Amino acid sequence: MSQTNPSPSTGNLGQVVPALRRKRLGMLDALLLLAAVATYFFADLYLALATSVLIMIIFALSLDLVQGYCGIETLGHAAFFGSGAYAAGLFALHVSPNPLLGLVAGAVVAGVVGLITGVVVLRVSGLTQIMLTLACATLLYEAGNIAKSITMGDDGLTGYTIAPVLGMFEFDIYGHTAYLYALAVLLVVYLFTQFLVSSPFGLTVQGIRENAMRMSLLGVRVGLRRLMLYTIAAAVAGVAGALSAQVNNIVALDTLSFTLSANVLVMLALGGTGRLYGAVLGAVVFMVLSDRIAAIDPTNWLAALGVLLIVVVRFAPDGLIGVVDRMAARVRRQAPAVASTDNGNPHHGHNTKATTTDKEVTP
Repeated sequence: MSQTNPSPSTGNLGQVVPALRRKRLGMLDALLLLAAVATYFFADLYLALATSVLIMIIFALSLDLVQGYCGIETLGHAAFFGSGAYAAGLFALHVSPNPLLGLVAGAVVAGVVGLITGVVVLRVSGLTQIMLTLACATLLYEAGNIAKSITMGDDGLTGYTIAPVLGMFEFDIYGHTAYLYALAVLLVVYLFTQFLVSSPFGLTVQGIRENAMRMSLLGVRVGLRRLMLYTIAAAVAGVAGALSAQVNNIVALDTLSFTLSANVLVMLALGGTGRLYGAVLGAVVFMVLSDRIAAIDPTNWLAALGVLLIVVVRFAPDGLIGVVDRMAARVRRQAPAVASTDNGNPHHGHNTKATTTDKEVTP
């Protein structure tokens, strides 16, 4: 069979390396990591909020894989978050309190849910696809509400304990262990998603997003690739749900609600789709502003977020990460001109600036 030929394998490896170079960790990654470390040391009173932000970043990354990189529209992404949360809670209650095994359980169960629902959801497109994702999440929500003997219904799944991480780090009431644990999981997930979208598989999926018919004519199994990514994204969302269940010691029925699906969509719209940075920035902005605005005005805080979303969509349709990109590009264009002017040759600086601008607009 052609798959046994070693030459495609070598070709794939040759594609992975330059892809990873294009997506290498840069200055923004360092700044985000520095902000996370500074939060631990200088925002001790807000570690619970910061932990929730980290969990939502993982959740937003999973949605970005589906919607931003593959072009699959969904209104029911909370189905995977809730599935992972309930799986981790039930695993800790009946099998083992080991947190790492609980994460694996949440990812596996959510991935299975994504695989099963994806077979149905991905057969259609457009509005029908959106409605099917919402229907799947609603069915899971009602199942969780009815099966009170298992999920405890509206009361929430409680009564389980989580063992110390790696057998050494116990969860404390101040949230130090929970924050570091969530940060470590986020780093692993972020590196995995960076590798995934930069790999030949990820590049193929992005090609499917742009033109599925052309990719099909090139011999790509479009349906299988989309189902694979949908399943992987569901597993990542399950990790976020499992993490939430472990650090909060409760799994509420709201983890399967439409509200959660809508919130993560807003996060992605704020940050920008098709960019992992967009998922990170969107989750941070949404969670922090929601907390601060709700503290100022508990009644009308949603209206303020709505106004912010309208402003972003109107003036930055590619999200906050698009604004950051344009500012960075402007700085890069101005830097050669300033350097050349300092050397006493302003005309040379003008030419350098024009050349740099031409490079910026090249795909």
